[in-house]
Parts: sequence; structure tokens; C-alpha cells
Amino acid sequence: MRTESYWPAEAGEGNEIRDVTVCETIRHAAATVPDRVALVDCVADPAARRQWTYAEFLTDIERAARALLARFASGDRIGIWAPNSADWIVLQQGAAMAGMVVVALNPAYRARELAFVLRQSGTVGLFCVDSYRDFGMRALVDELRPDLPALREVFSFAAWDAFLDSGDPATVLPELAPTDLLQLQYTSGTTGFPKGAMLHHKGLVNEATFVAERAAFGDGGVYVNAMPMFHIGGGAVTSFGAWAKRGTFVILPGFDPGLVLEAFETYRGTHALLVPTMLITILDHPDRAHRDLSSVQTVLSGAAAVPAALVRRTVEQLGCGFSILFGQTETHGVISQTRVTDEPEDQAGTVGQPLPRLEVTIRDIVTGEPVPVGEQGEICCRGYQNMLGYYDRPEETAATVDADGWLHMGDVGDMDERGYLRVTGRIKDMIVRGGMNLYPAEIEGVLTDHPAIETAAVIGVPDDTWGEQVGTVLRVRAGHERPSVDELTAFLRRTLAPHKAPVFWAFRDELPMTPSGKIQKFLLREEVVKGLLTFDEVRPTTAPGAADQTVIA
Repeated sequence: MRTESYWPAEAGEGNEIRDVTVCETIRHAAATVPDRVALVDCVADPAARRQWTYAEFLTDIERAARALLARFASGDRIGIWAPNSADWIVLQQGAAMAGMVVVALNPAYRARELAFVLRQSGTVGLFCVDSYRDFGMRALVDELRPDLPALREVFSFAAWDAFLDSGDPATVLPELAPTDLLQLQYTSGTTGFPKGAMLHHKGLVNEATFVAERAAFGDGGVYVNAMPMFHIGGGAVTSFGAWAKRGTFVILPGFDPGLVLEAFETYRGTHALLVPTMLITILDHPDRAHRDLSSVQTVLSGAAAVPAALVRRTVEQLGCGFSILFGQTETHGVISQTRVTDEPEDQAGTVGQPLPRLEVTIRDIVTGEPVPVGEQGEICCRGYQNMLGYYDRPEETAATVDADGWLHMGDVGDMDERGYLRVTGRIKDMIVRGGMNLYPAEIEGVLTDHPAIETAAVIGVPDDTWGEQVGTVLRVRAGHERPSVDELTAFLRRTLAPHKAPVFWAFRDELPMTPSGKIQKFLLREEVVKGLLTFDEVRPTTAPGAADQTVIA
């Protein structure tokens, strides 16, 4: 039982770090279970679906690697700008086997965002679809090319088969090291322009394997994936874990709750990573009651706060285990996770214990010293899962990873005496009200426990007297009447101090979200500053020093 908020790198049998590349995990599976299904392209039309055994998967990956090496060199940046597909995955793994670096691009990018990432990453070859959701992607690339001198070649996925056939079968594939750069994963942009985190084979393989094991994903399990492949959740956490366990990865073209439910039934899916907004939609879908979901073993969730009520509802309605993930792109995805065997109160109130072989500590935000257990501070980690740095951003890298190798996550939380972590907010999200530090995640967690509230975003609103006041933007759950502010305030005050209750209240049908399901609070804060965010109700606030308010002089 610890007294200081520090978790040592947990060792022990079964927790060994695998000193391998992702290519070696696929080769191992192909050698030991060549006829097992490795990949399913689960498009909406069943007649158009394709699947690969491990032997077939390895063959196509090697074909892609040789086709790439006919045009580019090991170490070159290869961009993928397309929605989910099996071809996306084969290209990703082919680039890895060729010793190249994947630059994963969000298909929702438009000119400014796309040009920024392609230019900043130094991408030399780009693969894209011609159009997506009625938007001409190839036409935009052609328009931008004159200002992208490093971009030498652009390929269409419409000609994918011809590309695979263009390599020389005699080309010798390069030898790779586990710490070689594998992907440039751009952060999701909750604070503005993204940065390219440099991720390596060793970090991705081990993180994904440890996550799979803690979620009870056994040999030959089946991941059903609707997470976008350009995101760390779809493009590494789930897929690399499936192949490390010689399992099957069922890739959906995008999130469609009905298709997710059908895929579970058709392919006997055992696991899925679903952010809270996805999970709510699936549980509410009318097809759920009519599908055979008996194969589902564990639902994993994260990327945003997971309300306790949602955990309980999922376990009850799907009859499965639940595992909450916490981490960020810079740590190859996940640093802590609840176990399916954890007690309900730990599942509902924490993000579990750190993954094996990682050091984790909670540091005082001002002094940088470890804090006692139960006290809040910044969550920091150190170990094999840390990124190599931000690509071509040495100052930002130094500001994130200190001289002792600790990666400062920017997340605020605490650790109990058993090492279980609780996340209470982001340092940049922190609201300073009358000298008191308030953490939005704590308030949001209580608000979303209310049966009528589906999503809550808590932000600081500038105030001449208090410095900041608490504001919230809420989305009401479908089928529920909008509760009154009086009702919600009383609900909050059952568990939180009075000064944590919002003064400014707004209700919206939609909130600005990243593709991974995170609320873009910086956009809401910008609306506040510009006077564009209209609050439905403003509660009266008492003067400093009143009995129900706390001020630190």
C-alpha cells in the first residue's frame, strides 16, 4: 500500500516486453496459423466483403512493401488519406515491412489541415480515395500539389490491385529494428493544429498486446472495429493487439451502429473498442434486441470520460465485461486500463492501474514533485511506450518529455494506495475560480450520471470578480425531456461542493467533436470569448466570501 503517488515498472511472469516489430507478429501468426482468418473487410454489402487468411494477408503485405520499394526508400513518409478499408490496412503494414513511415490522415481534413500535415511531415507518396461523402479528395490533392514540393507521387485506391502488381517479387525487404519509427500519428487537435507523434514498433506492439491481455482477448479472438484507422485506437490499439494474439480483425468502413451489431453476430465478435458516443448509439439501436450477441466478451472504451451509468448499462444489456482505457497518442495509445475482473466501483470510478513495465507518477503542477496518494496533480509516465518525440518539433518535445524521460501528459488526476488512477481533467481545461482549481472532468462525470444528460462539456467563462466561472454545454439524451437547471443544480450538489456547480448553462443538439469522440473545448472557449456562445440560463452567483462559495486569498 503506497503513500506516494508513484507506480514502479511492474515486472513478473507474463509481463515481459516483446522486443519485436509488428511485421514479426504477423509473420509468426502466418507461420503458426496460416489458415486462420486475419482480416475481414466488412463493408455494408455482404456480397462485396473480402477476407484474408494469415497466409494471404502476409502475401499481400509483402506485395505492397515491394511495390512501395519500387518507388520510394526506407524511411520515406507515406500518407494515407482515406476512410477505413482492408486496403488501408494492407498498405499500412506494407509500409511498415518496407521500413517506411505511415502518415495517417483524417479523411475529414480539408485544404488547410491537409496541406499542413503533408508539408510538416515531409510526405513523399500519398494514397487517397477519389471522393468520400461527396467530397472530391483527389481533386483537392491535385489543387494543393504545386505548394507541396516534397510530394512526388499520388495514388488512387481505385487502382489498388494494379499497384500491388507493380512490385518486383525479387526485391529483398529490409531488416527492421523494434525501435524503428513506424507511424507519424497526428494528435487529434483538441487544442489547435496537431503535432506528429513519432511512434515505433516496440511501443505499438507491446501496448496493444498488454491491452488485449488485460481485456481478456485470448488467442484467436475477434475484434470488431469501427474506430477510424487514422486514429491510434483503430490503427494500432485494436489491430496490432488482434494480430499479436493471432486473432481476427473485422474492419468496418465507418461507424454504423446497425453494421456493428451485424458484424458481432456474423463474425462472432468477442471484443470492440467503442468511445462513449458510439456505445450509447449501439445500446439505443433497435436492432440490438434482435441480434445474437452471445459471443461478445469485452467492450473497451475510452478517449473521453466514460460515465459510470454507461458502464453499468453496457454490462447489463450486453452481458459482457468492460474495460476502460486511458492514455494518449504520445504514449502509443494506452498507459492504464481497468481489468474485466475489477470491482464495479473501480470500473465506474477509475481508469485502472498502469500497464506492465511502465512507471507512472502524479506530480504537483507547480513544484513537479510527486504528491501523496489521493492528491491531484499531473499524470506523468516513463518507459518503452513513450514516443520518440514530435516530428521536427524539438521545443514541443522538450516541453513534453523532461530530461529524466518523464512524459508529462497534461492530464490531471490522482492515484490511490493500490495504484488505481482517476482522471479529473486537463491542465489547460482547469478552471481557476476565486483561487480554487476546479477540474471539469469531475463535474462532467456527475452531470452525465443524470439520466437525461448524454454529453457534458464544462468550460471556464471569464469573470471580473472570480477570474473564471463554471459554464457547461449539455446535450440531452434522445427520448428525454430537457431537465431544468434547478433540477441539475440540485443533482450536482448531492455529490459536489456548491462552488463547483455551473453558473452558465447551455443546451445544444451537437457539440464540436474530434473523430475520436473528444469534445473540442477550445472551440467552445473561442465562442465564449467572441460572444458567439449563447447561454440559455445564467444562475445568480453570490459575492466572494459567501457561505456557499470558497475563496483562497
